[in-house]
Amino acid sequence: MTDDELQDWVREELSWDPKVDSAAIAVSATDGVVTLRGTVASFRQKREAQRAAERVYGVTSVRNELEVRIVHGHRRQDVDLRGAVLRAMALDGLIPETVDAKADSGVVTLTGTAAWQYQREEAEFVAGNVSGVVDVDNQIALTTPQPKAGAVKQSIERAFQRNANLDAEGLSVTTHGNMVMLRGAVSSLDERDAAVAAAWAAPGVAAVENRIVVEY
Repeated sequence: MTDDELQDWVREELSWDPKVDSAAIAVSATDGVVTLRGTVASFRQKREAQRAAERVYGVTSVRNELEVRIVHGHRRQDVDLRGAVLRAMALDGLIPETVDAKADSGVVTLTGTAAWQYQREEAEFVAGNVSGVVDVDNQIALTTPQPKAGAVKQSIERAFQRNANLDAEGLSVTTHGNMVMLRGAVSSLDERDAAVAAAWAAPGVAAVENRIVVEY
C-alpha cells in the first residue's frame, strides 16, 4: 500500500466513525506511520480519532498531534472541572479512592496511587470523557509489591500462549525485578496492544517497555 492510499483509508475511517468530527483533521502517512493534525472539540474526540486511525490496515503507529479547542459554551472553571472529574471517578468502581485530580486551564493531572495498571488506565479514560477536559496527565503511582524472581516472565509467557489474539512465537519477554521489556513482531496494532495489556496484568509489574514492531 502506498502512503497516499493509506492516507485515504485513514481519512475514510475518520469520516466513517460517528464519534469523530473529522472536518478539521489533516492526515499524513509515511511508511505506515500516520500523523493526525488539526483540531477537535473534545479530548474524547482526540482519543477516538487515534483509535479510528489505529484500526486501519497498514498503520504501524499513530502520532496524535490534534489540538483540543473547547467551544465557549462548554468551557469550565478549573475548580468546577476538578469536581466533575472527581465525581465521575467516584462513580467508577474500578478506580481506587487513593486517586486524586487537579485541573489547570482544562488540563487534568491525576495523582495518588493504584495497585494495578488497569486502574490507572481506567482513571485516565474516565477523566478524559469529562466535558471541558483538553488533556490528561496521568501521574498515578503504582504500589505493586516486588515479585518473585522469574515469576513475572513465566506468567506473561503463559498469558501470551493462552491469548487467541496473539502469535506468541514472535514475541519475547525479559524482566528485571518488576520491570518488563517486550520484543518481537506482530501483524497488527491490536495484537501489539493485547501483548502489552497481558504484560501489565502480571502481578507485581510496575513498568512495561514496549519494543514490539508491527509488520504487515
